[in-house]
Amino acid sequence: MTLPRPEQNADSTRTVFLCEDTPDGIFTAVYDAWDSGLGHQNVALELNGCFNYSLFSQYVSVSTDYEKSFKVARTLNHKLSGQVFSMAYYAALAQPPGKADAIYRFLVLAFRHGPGIVSMLGLPEVQAVFALWRKVGNEAHYFREFIRFSDTGSGILFGKVKPKCNVLPLVAPLFSDRMPSESWALLDETRNLAVFHPAGQEWFLTSAFEDFSESPAEYQLPQNAENEDQYRSLWKIFHKTIAIKERINPRCQRNQLPLWYRKNMTEFMD
Repeated sequence: MTLPRPEQNADSTRTVFLCEDTPDGIFTAVYDAWDSGLGHQNVALELNGCFNYSLFSQYVSVSTDYEKSFKVARTLNHKLSGQVFSMAYYAALAQPPGKADAIYRFLVLAFRHGPGIVSMLGLPEVQAVFALWRKVGNEAHYFREFIRFSDTGSGILFGKVKPKCNVLPLVAPLFSDRMPSESWALLDETRNLAVFHPAGQEWFLTSAFEDFSESPAEYQLPQNAENEDQYRSLWKIFHKTIAIKERINPRCQRNQLPLWYRKNMTEFMD
């Protein structure tokens, strides 16, 4: 896909393309909006369920098409640069709302200015996507350090997180490299998504509880009480005794490890 610049449309009615909150969904909407020929100023992208209807807008529902999404990703990498694709992809993993249209505006400028767009931070469209890219990247970096797995006693290691952004696709490759011979699962309780990694195979991302009546917060895998409790206790003791009482600085600790990251960390569990 070469993403040519669409022809301008004299009709002032704005057409809003509604897509699902996934990178593939957003990239599909980018493809359809660009291919519509309505003109960049006459289209907008919004996420399903994250917008307010406007009286003078037309709404088009976009079904996620993985072929179209792949074509957009391939075009960004080949025609522009991997950095442009990375910024757009990371932004698509951020919190809604507004990110879909921000990505579209960023890509319009990217094809106008070329790969150097990533350094043009004076442009509002670039600033918006850069801020999302940095936010998602920082959160993924934190979770690579803070994720804790538990032994279920059935040969599967299980971890839970509650991230603000959709960081599972970014942290899964790290644990796949670290634990290639282990079977493990990582659950995003915020989005009801999970990464599964069968031992010796590739990891995959899926909806975690579409076939379960329980909510993610209520669903618990069985724990191997004997070994798990022993290692949990040892880790908590180490965490408690390693600190120097006279030098404890709660404010500094919160800067390095914000409170909301601690919900599923072994050393902070009662």
